[in-house]
Amino acid sequence: MEASVTWNGDMSFTGIADSGFAVELDTDPAVGGHNNGLRPLELMAISLVGCTAMDVISIMRKKREDVTRFEVKTHIERSPNHPKVFTAAVIEYIFYGHGIKPESAERAIELSEQVYCPAQAMLKQIMPIEIKYTIIEEED
Repeated sequence: MEASVTWNGDMSFTGIADSGFAVELDTDPAVGGHNNGLRPLELMAISLVGCTAMDVISIMRKKREDVTRFEVKTHIERSPNHPKVFTAAVIEYIFYGHGIKPESAERAIELSEQVYCPAQAMLKQIMPIEIKYTIIEEED
């Protein structure tokens, strides 16, 4: 995998990787930015939930579970001191649908955590990651 960032001035950068899609990076005006893009560590958090979300929804679809909406959220604690590294995370999976079996959701989450998601595999080596899930039955 290759990735690069190109400086646009002040604290603004454009990042690009193998897929060819660009992402804008910036920071708060208090440190020279203009709030015109994501912070680099925000991208790490999005990578974590995005990686596991793709695994889990793929597995749930293979199990033919009737998932109508799906969200994955994370809350990540950071050290108060520089370099303000991640110190703990909670990942919450929220399934909306009809008749979703809890054991299917649990197994999909487990497979993502233990087999498929490289972002989670890397980050769990440096911090504890708590897992939660909720199934919400949608009305017809």
